[in-house]
Amino acid sequence: MAFSAFWVEKGEQGFTRGVIEREVDDLPAGEVLIDVHFSSLNYKDGLSATGNPGVTRNFPHTPGIDAAGVVAKSAANEFQVGDEVIVIGFDLGMNTPGGFAQNVRVPSAWVVKLPNGLSLHSSMILGTAGFTAAECIDRLETAGMTPDRGPVLVTGATGGVGSVAVKLLAKLGYEVAAVTGKPDQHDFLRGLGATEILSREDAAAGTDRPLLAERWGGVVDTVGGDILFNGLKSLKYGCSLAACGLVAGAGFQATVLPFLLRNVSLLGIDSVELPLPEKARIWRRLAGEWNVDLADLEEPLTLETLSGGIDRILAGAMVGRGVVHLR
Repeated sequence: MAFSAFWVEKGEQGFTRGVIEREVDDLPAGEVLIDVHFSSLNYKDGLSATGNPGVTRNFPHTPGIDAAGVVAKSAANEFQVGDEVIVIGFDLGMNTPGGFAQNVRVPSAWVVKLPNGLSLHSSMILGTAGFTAAECIDRLETAGMTPDRGPVLVTGATGGVGSVAVKLLAKLGYEVAAVTGKPDQHDFLRGLGATEILSREDAAAGTDRPLLAERWGGVVDTVGGDILFNGLKSLKYGCSLAACGLVAGAGFQATVLPFLLRNVSLLGIDSVELPLPEKARIWRRLAGEWNVDLADLEEPLTLETLSGGIDRILAGAMVGRGVVHLR
């Protein structure tokens, strides 16, 4: 059975991208074969498509760390033909052929049934980025964050994680301050629910100081670098920062003073290897009390237009969520 797939090849002149026809029999072994209806474009997919060895080592390859579709064949008792399912994280789209294809075959331990309240389409407007935003908020609330503790700062706010975080926090009753380096997107962020906009320069000011004024009841940091630690240094006493990205850098200037003097916490967020029961729990929250209409965040893509989307997400020029329509 043939299907269409996005294909990245490594040649003497670098990496090339295109759309090819593949056979299901060429897919790796796994208990569940899925007809993929939607995927989503994440920054990690851009790294995979351009040969970043920390993401993908073997080429040719099909990226796509997200997939939502219908079970076509199953050797696992918990999944039946026709079930609507989601796969995010684990090795999908990294060194296992990913969701930028009309079919994937994966281990059953990677698969979550689509919860009531979400469609396949809406689950991929979320995708890994939206799921990560929800995971950040879930961890922050577990650590004690509430709307009455003060405004929440979201860095990288026009990106996939940041934009969903702004909208979800606003829905949950939080006052949201959004950081962006895009002056032309202030109205977009206010439309999502941000009540304050900070420039990237504002967020980076005071890097050389050991502490900043107490300001935030929580921080969702999607960028890393010194902006991350500035957010930590300006948390109110006993509050927390959830860290999930590193586009601004993997290192930062740090002291122990915020931890010792203000009792703050730095929470690491990983959606890739998060145990499946935890993934299922957060998906249920997104389908239930955290369900929010994200249609205004979507940029529709196809396999044919995906390459341009990859260039833009790597350049920091994509706003919201790129959703790949496969059928």
